[in-house]
Amino acid sequence: MGAIDWLTVIAYFVVMIILGFWVVKRIDGSKDYYVAGGKVPWWLAGISHHVSGYSGAVFVAYAGIAYSSGFNIYVWWAIPITIAVFSGAYIMAPRWARLRKVLDIESPTEYLSRRYNLATQQLIAWCGIVLKLFDVGAKWAAIGILLNVFTGVSIFYGIIFSGVVSLIYITIGGLWADLVTDFVQFLITLVVSVVLFFIVFLDFGGFSSFSNVFNQLPDSHSDLFVEPYGMAYVFIYMFIVFLSYNGGTWNLATRYISAPNANQAKKSALLSGSLYLIFPLIIFFPLWASPLIIGEIQDPTKSYALLVQELLPAGMIGLVVASLFAATMSMTSSDANTISAVITKDVLPTISKKFTNLDQKKTLTIGRIVTVIFTLLTLIVAAFYENFGGVIGLLITWFAALVGPIAIPMLLGLFKVFKHSNSTAAIASIIVGLTAFTFTKFTSGYPLYFTTGLPVFCSFIVYVGIGLLNKNNPVSTEVETLLEGISDTSKDNEV
Repeated sequence: MGAIDWLTVIAYFVVMIILGFWVVKRIDGSKDYYVAGGKVPWWLAGISHHVSGYSGAVFVAYAGIAYSSGFNIYVWWAIPITIAVFSGAYIMAPRWARLRKVLDIESPTEYLSRRYNLATQQLIAWCGIVLKLFDVGAKWAAIGILLNVFTGVSIFYGIIFSGVVSLIYITIGGLWADLVTDFVQFLITLVVSVVLFFIVFLDFGGFSSFSNVFNQLPDSHSDLFVEPYGMAYVFIYMFIVFLSYNGGTWNLATRYISAPNANQAKKSALLSGSLYLIFPLIIFFPLWASPLIIGEIQDPTKSYALLVQELLPAGMIGLVVASLFAATMSMTSSDANTISAVITKDVLPTISKKFTNLDQKKTLTIGRIVTVIFTLLTLIVAAFYENFGGVIGLLITWFAALVGPIAIPMLLGLFKVFKHSNSTAAIASIIVGLTAFTFTKFTSGYPLYFTTGLPVFCSFIVYVGIGLLNKNNPVSTEVETLLEGISDTSKDNEV
């Protein structure tokens, strides 16, 4: 990187911090800090939902898969997410918005104590917190790898540097800072991706470039399904990402919770889904062509960084590095904000009574402290990412397999059809799912679709099965009222 590149990166970080301080005036209490007062416009929530589903891992782990396997990455990653978010726009997003209006919640797990009981809420909260330590750690590790390739800075120092900058603006500005920086980050990533796309597009023949690229690659690069990401894995992954992108990943639920009403939440999901359909094609096309541009490399996860260095002129590499920071920091900061909400609103009050019945100002102060502590813990996980199977291992083996058992009772609990699935069903489904995950970790020889899908499907069967066994048992008035409130569509346009 030259001097102009470094200036670009530094300018990006300065802008992020300025934006964090700029939105402080919007933060009067924890409600503004965690759910932006329920005033987020649909277009901003939609872009933020989309951007928060990306990270530098896309340009490391998934870039490596695109380099090695070709078009399959779009089939097993982008298409399932598109379908999940589009369907969730009608099924899930409005329910989260209604839930905030019915219960005045500030965290996605806050309603669980009323839907089930306190023990269920705490189990889900703690499991989700631990899971996010691994997930966010993987994303810090990814940006550390990219920074290492571009600048020569060690992976460890790259992790620490990006984490500290993100920590500053999210601790100061909360969700509003996250949303505003998401929008800026989306614009940066879009510009870089479009420039890189058109360079490759024109170099390989314009409108015939797609066929020109794949005709020169091995036949398997144009296959829809390539093991271990075969058809069975795609269908299982589609179920998992439906749970994840519609609220099982808590920071994405927050985008819907923060919408003014259910219809705005639905529109934000439709926007996010549309971007998932189109934007990955722009990102991945240069990576599909990368074997023809940079040749054979030993570490495919460095393919994006090497491609950028090969194609872009001096001065633009700094913008690329900024966009990679943008993608990662968007996701990690939104995770940190949401986990802080869960710990502050749902966990700490059960640990000590001194955290109960606090006013908005005191809750805000505690929330900022929790954000700092959680982010520091994720940086520790990132520093030891290789112990967990590397970036791909953390994202696919750990996060994808564990998010389902936690999300099953959390999301299905929002539907009246599952009203007989009580706290016993919720707790049992989580325990069985985690047991299934442990089984797959300590045994070997199973395909990826089995190890990824077994935990979530075991949880689903147990949750639904116990609910069916309880179908003749009465449901409490509190649960009936809650489910009626979040199923009522009559006020979906009211702010």
